[in-house]
Amino acid sequence: MYSILCRSTRYMLVSLLLSSSLYSFGQSAESVSGLVQPFDNYRKQTLQEKLFVHTDQSFYLIGENLWFKVYYVDGSFHKPLDVSKVAYLELLDSEQKSVLQTKVSLAANAGNGSVFLPASLQSGTYRLRAYTNWMKNFGSDFFFEKRLTIVNPFKPLGLPLLKDTPDYDIQFFPEGGNLVQGLSSKVAFKVVNPSGQGVAVRGWVLNGQNDTLSRFTAQKFGIGTFLFTPTEGTTYRVLIRDEKGRMVTRPLPAVQPQGYTMQLTDAGADQLKITVSSNSSSPSTVYLFAHTRQVIKAAEARTIQREATFLLDKKALGEGVSHLTIFDANRQPVCERLYFKRPTQQLTLDLKSDHPQYVSRAKVSIDASVLAPATKSSQAALSMAVYRIDSLAQANSGSILSYLWMTSDLQGTIESPEYYLQPETPEIAQATDNLMLTHGWRRFRWNDVLSPATRQPLLQFIPEVNGPIVQGTVTDPVSGKPMPDIQTYLSTPGKPVRLYVSRSDSAGRIKFEMQDFYGPKNLILQTNPTDSLAKLTISNPFVDAPPAPKLPDVAINETLSDQLVNRSVAMQVQSTYWGDRAIQYTYPVVDSAAFYGRPSESYLLDAYTRFPRMEEVLREYVLGVMPRKRQDHFRLNVINGPYRTVFENPALVLVDGVPIFDMDKIIDFSPLKIKQLDVVTNFYYMSPALFSGIISFMTYKGDLAGFPLDPRLVKLEYDGLQLERQFYSPRYDSAKQLSSRLPDARTLLYWNPNLQTNAQGKGHIEFYTSDQPGTYLVEVNGLTKEGIAGSQQVRFEVKNRLE
Repeated sequence: MYSILCRSTRYMLVSLLLSSSLYSFGQSAESVSGLVQPFDNYRKQTLQEKLFVHTDQSFYLIGENLWFKVYYVDGSFHKPLDVSKVAYLELLDSEQKSVLQTKVSLAANAGNGSVFLPASLQSGTYRLRAYTNWMKNFGSDFFFEKRLTIVNPFKPLGLPLLKDTPDYDIQFFPEGGNLVQGLSSKVAFKVVNPSGQGVAVRGWVLNGQNDTLSRFTAQKFGIGTFLFTPTEGTTYRVLIRDEKGRMVTRPLPAVQPQGYTMQLTDAGADQLKITVSSNSSSPSTVYLFAHTRQVIKAAEARTIQREATFLLDKKALGEGVSHLTIFDANRQPVCERLYFKRPTQQLTLDLKSDHPQYVSRAKVSIDASVLAPATKSSQAALSMAVYRIDSLAQANSGSILSYLWMTSDLQGTIESPEYYLQPETPEIAQATDNLMLTHGWRRFRWNDVLSPATRQPLLQFIPEVNGPIVQGTVTDPVSGKPMPDIQTYLSTPGKPVRLYVSRSDSAGRIKFEMQDFYGPKNLILQTNPTDSLAKLTISNPFVDAPPAPKLPDVAINETLSDQLVNRSVAMQVQSTYWGDRAIQYTYPVVDSAAFYGRPSESYLLDAYTRFPRMEEVLREYVLGVMPRKRQDHFRLNVINGPYRTVFENPALVLVDGVPIFDMDKIIDFSPLKIKQLDVVTNFYYMSPALFSGIISFMTYKGDLAGFPLDPRLVKLEYDGLQLERQFYSPRYDSAKQLSSRLPDARTLLYWNPNLQTNAQGKGHIEFYTSDQPGTYLVEVNGLTKEGIAGSQQVRFEVKNRLE
């Protein structure tokens, strides 16, 4: 465990390097250092990670595969990271229950895989989320999330069409955070229907006497603003009317008797004006603190007596979402709002197909080019999906570009995030600012930054810098209290021989850093029963989902039933005729040697005389092992090779990598079931344990061959990293293949998570169409090593081939 902690400090070095960007500002008072220094310290101690998951599409039927690519970047600068090596992916249903889970290797700053959607899934909207072990320290708000629609055509949908109801979700967001008595405020509002889509409404702000104080109209996606000045002792409500004339009433947030408000406006083309207002007549000090993804951009102080003004150069802010926070004289945050600076650092991708239209089973050639990377290199790592779109299956919502620059730094679901990154118009600029008012959120708590007690937060989950870390606990079986300083052993029986050792910390926690840990495994966890009778448990590496708003139901209109039947038949045809060919895996190259490396002695027992008892085998030709019997029990000691003396302490004895502490069981076990015997005739250090030699018995199949294990140990099935499944796409480059009567019902024509452009920024792809006519979308996401992201789409048509 200690070696894990030492190696994991590598993330600290990465954090320090990433934090080296300089910020420049005029410190109008020395006291701003009371904000700057704690913030800088916190940032250096808490590396921020981001994951983006590109899925092949967003609409699926059960029986299909969900293919994905995971992009892994630093949260501040979006450059590919090389810290965490494992990503956790889950599919959550509408009740926030995890129905599918998998782990993916991030060995090359990215990872990819697939998930089969079983028939047990119900039709509905699901939430795909992804995170690393390190990200678990900061809460699920940091995780990547994406909505997917999955339909089970073999079960009644049980999903009513969306009702024509005015039961909207209506929320109000005063600029800066609060309504304050006697201070004018801009109030943003958001009105969405049960499906999460914005609703066009009109509204009125009313006081207790039903007097109209303000009128407003929703703009893009049901979001808008109005101005309002609350007075003392008055309650307020809002009356909203939709386009069908239906009325809904909601109360406004409570009015604070004392406090601050803030207002952000343009002060010309190059500056922002931040006006801070207070209903206190006493002079005081307020601070403006601005950062872009935790990179400090400005820190200033002003004296306030009713009002104070800050001017901020737009060029001082980073691209994307910036946080502007106002602190009072006690350095407590009192107001905050977001500002979005349109990114200029975009990866411009060009996709060109050789034809706009194809017939079935025709070759498609697509050139993918990086035209304007705005970077030192034209090389980019891309992922590409080609799938049919129709009234059921729409284009994916949310690209890597919109996620990194916007969605990942905002709270809640963003409807059509690509809209905000279009060429700017007054309408888009206004909609973007409204979005900043209604989706405010930050990736930390100010109390963690400024409070001395939490300035160095306790990080329970270390980054998995070499591979999966299996965690567990050691507790007293009677009291349930943690048991510290207990040595534990974790084995994965099989070939090659693997053993891991960990000593419990003060909280009873144990950690095992796994090597070449792919596919489903049997784990065996134990202590030496002569030393401890502790209760051992293995922790679930996946995080319980917190309460969340219910996901919208799936409404399938009767007019789309033919399309649903067609898609269902296509899925079944593919499964029946192509299933075996489509299930192919890429197996990683792993170290085939046992954990102890090359042994001092190795015996293939079939090359020797086969004795019926294990004691005879050990005494007759195993030179490095000395069997001894004391008080009617056997002990196995190893001869210290360099000194030709017998180790005083017993050796570590293994069967297929599982430690065995009862030597009588070894002696009684049939040697005919053992294929190989290795002996290490010197001290072997395996942090935190030191062994007086190793005696390793290996069965023919690596399955313990019925060896009687201690019934008190913990044995369970545990999934390692996912084996990479190969995407299968048939070829029709001969007359025989073209005329094959084998049906081809693919609606996903192509998936490539690892499309790499060359030094000139060029990439080329070829694949074949299927027997399914329709409109197909080519969708590409990509990232350069400098962290420049981009996405692009192009469409083509497929017609039936004329016989």
